[in-house]
Amino acid sequence: MSIPEDTTFRREMASAYRSGWHFIDLVTALPGPGDSLMVTLFGEPILVVRDDEDDDVRAFRCLRKPRGAPQPVRCAIRYGMIFVNLDQRDHELIEPEAVPATPRSA
Repeated sequence: MSIPEDTTFRREMASAYRSGWHFIDLVTALPGPGDSLMVTLFGEPILVVRDDEDDDVRAFRCLRKPRGAPQPVRCAIRYGMIFVNLDQRDHELIEPEAVPATPRSA
């Protein structure tokens, strides 16, 4: 078995792990409206910002092409943590639901 080239290995790992939700930071990293942070996820620069108007947290993929507009990335906040999903397929980040108690039979 041959060892894959470094670039081939990184490309395969990125494609394998890029789908799904990835932890970015705690919500407290963006305390006020207009705050932002830049992270690199699988070699792609991601800008995470807290919106001025509605105080929502949004994420954008920063394209490296000239005149490329930032592309929205799926972003979710769960348990006080920011998660992003680079894959555009429909993966949901689901909070566990409380299981209703079943009445006992006497």
